[in-house]
Amino acid sequence: MIFDYFAAMAAWFMLFVFRKIYIETEPYEIKLLPQDINFVLGLFLLPIGWIFLHYISGTYTDVYRKSRLNEMAKTFFISLLGVTIVFFLFLLDDLVQRYSDYYFTFLVLLFAQFLFTFFGRLIILNFAKENIKSKKFGFNTLIIGSNQQAEEVYNELNSKSFSFGYRFKGYIELNGCKPNRLTKELPRLGSLNELEKVIKSEEIEEVIIAIESSEHQQINYIINTISGKQIYIKIIPDLYDILSGTAKINHIVGTAFIEIPPTVLSEWEVITKRWFDVLSSLAALVILFLPMLIVAIIIKLTSKGDVFYKQERLGQFGKPFDILKFRSMYTDAEKSGPQLTSDNDKRITPIGHFMRKYRIDELPQFINVIKGEMSIVGPRAERQYFADQLMEQAPYYKQIWKVKPGITSLGMVKYGYAGNVSEMLKRLKYDIIYIENMGILLDAKVLIYTVLTVITGKGK
Repeated sequence: MIFDYFAAMAAWFMLFVFRKIYIETEPYEIKLLPQDINFVLGLFLLPIGWIFLHYISGTYTDVYRKSRLNEMAKTFFISLLGVTIVFFLFLLDDLVQRYSDYYFTFLVLLFAQFLFTFFGRLIILNFAKENIKSKKFGFNTLIIGSNQQAEEVYNELNSKSFSFGYRFKGYIELNGCKPNRLTKELPRLGSLNELEKVIKSEEIEEVIIAIESSEHQQINYIINTISGKQIYIKIIPDLYDILSGTAKINHIVGTAFIEIPPTVLSEWEVITKRWFDVLSSLAALVILFLPMLIVAIIIKLTSKGDVFYKQERLGQFGKPFDILKFRSMYTDAEKSGPQLTSDNDKRITPIGHFMRKYRIDELPQFINVIKGEMSIVGPRAERQYFADQLMEQAPYYKQIWKVKPGITSLGMVKYGYAGNVSEMLKRLKYDIIYIENMGILLDAKVLIYTVLTVITGKGK
């Protein structure tokens, strides 16, 4: 951020000097601090706007995993976008002698902004890469497999004089193994059924799956076990994977992997979605303050108990949090244990039936969104009790932990509330479809259908 601030200042100063010397006809004496108020304001305020733009694009996250070439392309795109905004907001109304001066102004600012910004990026990323290569920094890595293929991968990644960033903690054994270099140099951390325990105890950040073709049926189990955790999965591809283009290579001298990141969205999509969530939630709480106040008063007058109801749910990466809702049931509704609601559930208050039909009971969850525990659109958050039952029948349930749970979801739009585990599994199908296809456009569609459901009162 510091580099970007001074890069934006330098670009604006370069544009100012260029305009005074080459575009404006009147003689101008360049002083240490020019008296032009627009220049001074731009010098100190525009860099803040540039930092915000870079933040939205995901620049300031996960620096050790960034590619310099990808960062150069992204920096150029963001520079082009930002300069276009600055040009139309602040420079287009300037008086010039020739129309071509506009082009020169635009190009000079673009060149300066990109050059100065990427120069700072290059310094930081080179420093990060050197830390990785010299083994000062690395990601705790676990190899799953102990056969010849696992040995070859380990040899290739560990035989160079520099590091690729893998800090090998050990391996997980599959179906027994014969002694080889891998088993001699790395500790055996357990078998496949101990995978979760090993990941937690060794603080694993990356998992390399190196298994033979005959063991491929175990990949689904491994991926489902790891899904929902902040772990990068890398799979050694077979010939079909290579020919189909799913194998990627990050280093010229490195191994090609099929890579599965822990999150579905890209950096800029995650940050954009987060800003949309926060701004929309704040707007919703302000606009709906009076209706929510009326609902709170009605709840208090019609049944005993608190207005709000807290319940522990599982959020992103399986982390528990307290979801906040308007109370729609009588107090002690679950004194006999966790239960799902049914169509004629006697535990629901009269106002509760109305709130559930129009999704009014969900409105306090905007507070969960602002706190960062939820998103406006995302899969439905479940309790540990029901999540355990779902995982027994659908091990892929953990896939929904890749993203934050939502106030509304494709599953709620398509199916609605579930009365039993069987119905929860049917709704889960839509949540998985959402995760595999999620994006800003799909979120917009889900929101539109949610609004229609609320207006028509067709919620199940």
